[in-house]
Order: sequence, then structure tokens, then C-alpha cells
Amino acid sequence: MIPAVTLYNGAKMPIVGLGTWRAEPGKVAESVKVAISSGYRHIDGAFVYENEEEVGAGVHAMIEQGVVKREDLFIVSKLWCTFHVPSLVRGACEKTLKDLKLDYVDLYLMHFPVGMQSGEKIFPSDENNEIISDDSCFLDTWEAMEKLVDDGLVKAIGVSNFNKDQIEAILNKPGLKYKPANNQIECHPYLTQEKMINYCHSKGITVTAFSPLGSPDRPWASSDDPCLLEDATILAIAKKYNKTPAQVLMRFHTQRKVAVIAKSATPSRIKENFQLFDFELSQGDMKTILGLNKNWRGFPAKWAVKHKDYPFNTEY
Repeated sequence: MIPAVTLYNGAKMPIVGLGTWRAEPGKVAESVKVAISSGYRHIDGAFVYENEEEVGAGVHAMIEQGVVKREDLFIVSKLWCTFHVPSLVRGACEKTLKDLKLDYVDLYLMHFPVGMQSGEKIFPSDENNEIISDDSCFLDTWEAMEKLVDDGLVKAIGVSNFNKDQIEAILNKPGLKYKPANNQIECHPYLTQEKMINYCHSKGITVTAFSPLGSPDRPWASSDDPCLLEDATILAIAKKYNKTPAQVLMRFHTQRKVAVIAKSATPSRIKENFQLFDFELSQGDMKTILGLNKNWRGFPAKWAVKHKDYPFNTEY
């Protein structure tokens, strides 16, 4: 059995998941099948990744072949920013469920606290290339998400890319029905997020780390950006345990009781990223890795920097 973190609704979220952002069209279903065949039970997706139909195809193939039952899987999706107006939330979730061909998802996250103008465009922008806000308030969006739980479309709801003040705003909202079950954030040794993780855990909110390897294939990467997979400290620790740098970077999270999702389309890497539980990093090595922090974000969401709800202007 793969270790899990427990959400406050009692659900167990496997601590390692397959990410599907930027998974190559035509290869997504295959990646999902390889992952499930290799033991993964947690699949992370989102509307904005524009590949949920393929994710669904992979999941269904495995269910039909008897490899897994639906209840063995933990499927995550995310509400995109152009559906924050409360009346749009249910339709967005139903579209995701239709694409995935599922009756429910286990966890549905608000992808960003930032509401944007609804319509066909994923990033609606004006003539100055600034994104167009929809003037919504994420607290109202949250109420609409709570209804999805009551209506059985999702088992739990959470947030992603929220700062502490924004999570506090939800927790302190009058009439709150369900608190966030999870906050999915960028996290790796260059952005260790210690304060955010401690805060979330103190409130009974689980944390999932995305970009654990520093997302070297992100489209806006520049040659000056630091590269985690080539970091001398990480390489030395990997050699010491006879593991790959990726395995060390992912194990780092699981030892902090943080769930971790990594994307790969390469079958050998998908399997390798899952082989994390036959070794343990020493306390000294954990401390060394934490010491690499430089508060560097690979995902600064610059497109939203002028939005009233831009999350990354605070300490955490």
C-alpha cells in the first residue's frame, strides 16, 4: 500500500500522484495507463490542461481491464479562473466530469484565487495584454464549490496557489460549510514553503507540492534559471542513496507529509518516480535540502500580477 495523507473528510489521498500538465497530446492516456499499472492511484488534472478526455480514457481502460476499481483511485481536477462567477461553477465541474467520464472527482480545487472574464478564452486579455478580471470574489466562488460537495459531484474541495491571508478569508467566512481540504502549491528545495506548510497543517489542511523537480520543461524557462535536477547538493545526496535526483526531490516532500505530483510521459520515469519508499533521507540530509531555499518561483503567475487577488505579494 502506498502511504497516504488523510483529508478531514476521512478520504485518503495517496502521497504520490501523476501530474498531467503539459503532457503531450496523444500520450496522456498511455501515461495514465502506465502509471496505474505501476501502482499509482492518485491522478492530478485540470480543465486548463486541455487533456481531461485523454486522462478519462486512460482511467477507463484500466477500470475496464480490471486493474483498478473507481473507488481505488483518487482523481483531482481544478476549476479554472474564467468560471469563478458562482453561476458558472457547476457547469465547469460537469464539463470536467463529462470529459473524464466520471460521476465524481475526489478533490476539486480552485486553481487560482484570481477570477477572469468568462468566455472561450483561457487567458482573456485587453489591448495592453493585461488579463481581464470578472470582478468576482473567491469567497462567493467557494460557496458555489460547497454546493458541488452537497450535490455529490465532488467528494472534497480545496484551493491551489492561495496565500495564507486568502485561506484565512475562507476559514473565517460567515456560514462556511466546508473548509479547504487541500492547498496545492509550487514546492521544491528552492521554494521550501515551510511557513505555508506548517500553517496549512496547523489548520488541518493537507498540502500537495507541484513542480517538485522545478518544472524544467516549463515554456517560459530561461537559461539563467536555477536547475534543481543538476544541483550539486541534490546530485551528491542522490549518489549517497543510489537514487536518482528526481527520487530524492520527491522523497523530500513525502517525508514532510506533503503529497507530491510529478509529470512524465516516459514509462521508465513514471515507474521510477514512484519508487520512493525503499529509502529514507536522514534528518541531516533533509536539513541540507531545506537549506537550499531561495524563495525562487518557477510559476510566478506574472499574467495575474495586477489582479486584486494576485497571491504572491505576501511572505507566504
